[in-house]
Amino acid sequence: MSDEDSLDFAIVIYREEGRWEAEMLPERLTSNLDDLIHALRQQPSMNGTIGLVAVGDEFFVALRVFGERVEVFLSDIAASWDFPLAEQVLEYLDVPVPDEEELDAILQDEETALPAGDLSIFADLGLDEMELGILSGDIDLLPEDVLSSIAARLGFSEPFERAIDSVFG
Repeated sequence: MSDEDSLDFAIVIYREEGRWEAEMLPERLTSNLDDLIHALRQQPSMNGTIGLVAVGDEFFVALRVFGERVEVFLSDIAASWDFPLAEQVLEYLDVPVPDEEELDAILQDEETALPAGDLSIFADLGLDEMELGILSGDIDLLPEDVLSSIAARLGFSEPFERAIDSVFG
């Protein structure tokens, strides 16, 4: 697990009556993909829901749920070695968990994160694949900072920050 100073959180974002709403989900959902998807399906929204999960200072997961259709993005494949949620995301995406040698060969000693999943997950909302790739590959940003940037870029910064502040102050 992550260290005590870092944040683990899961948040659901959805549109209701033309406005973005955000609510914190139980922290236990930061370690179980099936339960997280189930929780996202329970939210009232005609346009689907967005789930954002930060796990410590290690990685984040973004999801979009439209009924039975689920799109998933994982910021760092290497997180699958230590974190059940990241491993479950790769399994969901049918991407094998790489060993360290395979990942080193892909990254060629560059200090970056290798994402997996749908880079176009937010393209229809104004965040294209390149921007998401740049944000998720910036190893100097904490996952919570990247998710805050995504929230701002997609137009739901205020409800996102309000939900985060309601729990972490």
